[in-house]
Formats: sequence, structure tokens, C-alpha cells
Amino acid sequence: MGKWFKGSKVLTAITAATLGAVVSVAVSGIAGQGQVEFERPAVTPDGRPNFNGVWQANNEAHWDLEAHEALPGMVMQQGVYSYEYARVPAAPVLALGAAAGVPGSLGVVQGDGRIPYKPEALSLKGENAENWIDRDPELKCYLPGIPRAMYMPYPFQIVQGTNKIHMTFGFSNAARVIHLDEVDLPPDYTYMGHSLGRWEGNTLVVEVTEFNGKNWLDRAGNFHSEGLQLTERFTALSSDAIWYEATFNDPDTFTEPWTIAMPLYRRLEPNATVLDYPCIEFAEEFMYGHLRREQLVKRWEGETMIVEITRKVPPGDRLHEWYRR
Repeated sequence: MGKWFKGSKVLTAITAATLGAVVSVAVSGIAGQGQVEFERPAVTPDGRPNFNGVWQANNEAHWDLEAHEALPGMVMQQGVYSYEYARVPAAPVLALGAAAGVPGSLGVVQGDGRIPYKPEALSLKGENAENWIDRDPELKCYLPGIPRAMYMPYPFQIVQGTNKIHMTFGFSNAARVIHLDEVDLPPDYTYMGHSLGRWEGNTLVVEVTEFNGKNWLDRAGNFHSEGLQLTERFTALSSDAIWYEATFNDPDTFTEPWTIAMPLYRRLEPNATVLDYPCIEFAEEFMYGHLRREQLVKRWEGETMIVEITRKVPPGDRLHEWYRR
């Protein structure tokens, strides 16, 4: 028995070594095949950190910037017990099951983890959350705004120049230009704001203003006013990771400035790119279906339930009510 045991140990060691060599060769071969694609300089020709590439956040800030527990859905209603302790998915998301759920998060708000709303703004945030389907600009495929575009669950591309840095986002064909030189202000307020950047050592600092105040910050109803002054900081953690911070200064909405922070990761696929997400056409029936003379989307019937849809004419929209007659 002892000889067999010793022999088995030797055999196991030989087998492990052989498998390790095979894996090592395989990995080396794969790395060799992608060597050209993965080699990149750590800095640009002018000595700045190299942010060129496709990046993506990997967290739950898209659902809610603040720490939160897992939820059964973004739209909920009272269950058997009190509303605070036993909520269930409401009709609009019930049929989606787990796909409509919200993953829990430790949050990305620095300090005590809470957004310092003024009392009236906090009340509006609560109303936003209760009316998510009707109010969230994301569902209508509006431009996501800054900083929301930075941590939505889609890749974005950075093209870095000496006096301009361009960012392309797949969602809603959004884009932004960070001006490192002096430029005139835009003619009007915008969703994406106006970005002026500068280098402080190896950190890119961007001041963003001229917002139109129609943006949300996440799906939880967090928002800001058109008076927001946003300061972003991009600091290279490595050639494949950026530490991203954004500080909000908006006295009309918040009692004091506050900051979110998170890493952004480079997409390492050799063919990484940003594909267009043409969501505008996907939102047309949702937004304008009530204008049809004959309602198109009325009913969905699955194996376990039937969902009926009744359109409401927006309050005060008597022209549309007359048109449908």
C-alpha cells in the first residue's frame, strides 16, 4: 500500500507538471497570437498617460449611485405586509422576473455614502423613483449626460489628442469633446455639458458646465440642476485601468459638494470597439404610441400570464385626444 501511495504521488506530480506545461504552452501561444494587439505604450508621444482605447465601468452605479440592497424590480408595489418591508414587482415589470431585478451595491458615493440633497430635492428624487418608467431619460433614449455616460453598462472609446480628447458612447450615439484649449461656450445648454480639461501632473482634470438640467444620474431617480458644476479627475492606475472621480457642486440641489469614485477598465479584446446602440427607434412606440389612431401594442400573452396595456393621454394633451378621434 505504501509503495502504491508513493507511486501515486509521483504519478500525480508528473501528471500535474505535464498539464502545467501544456497549459503554459497554450497560454503562451494565445498571448503570442495577440501580442501585437495587446502591446501599447503607457504614455503618449507628449508624455501624458495613454487613455486611448475602449473602456467600461464594472459596478452597479448604473442602477443607483448610493449603496443599496438587491431589489425585485425598479417598479414595485405593496405586498402582503407594509410597503417598507414587503414590496413586490408591479405590473409593468412583473413578467420580466429576475431580469427586472436590481443587484445590490456597496455604492460609489464617497464619505458617508449618502447624496446630500436639500429637503425639497430629496422629495423630488423620491417622486422620480416612484415614477421611473415615465420620467427616466434613459428609457426615452435621450443623451445620457455626464457623468452618467461614464458608468452605464456599455463600452465607450477615448481618442486622445494634444488639445482635444474625444469620447464616443454606443448608447444613443452620444459623444463628448474635452477641450484642452480655449474655446467659446456652446450656444445653448446641453445634456452632455461643456467640458474643459487640463493636466495636473499625470491626472486629467475636466470641468463640465452648461448642463440643461434634464439629466438623471442613475435609474434610482438621482438628479441635478442646470447649475451643476462637475469636476472630473482621470488618473491612470495602470495601462489598463483608470481611477475616475467626479465631484458635484450644485447649490440648487445639494447642501454641499460630494464625490463619486470608481475604476474604469480597458476592454482587452484584440478587436474591442464601440458598436452603435440605436435605441431611439426602440423607444418610439413607448413614447409616441398614444398618437396612433388605432393602438398597436395592446396585449401580451405568455404561458403563465396575460398583460393588458391601456394608453393614457398625457394630462393637458387634448390635441392628441382630438387627433385620435
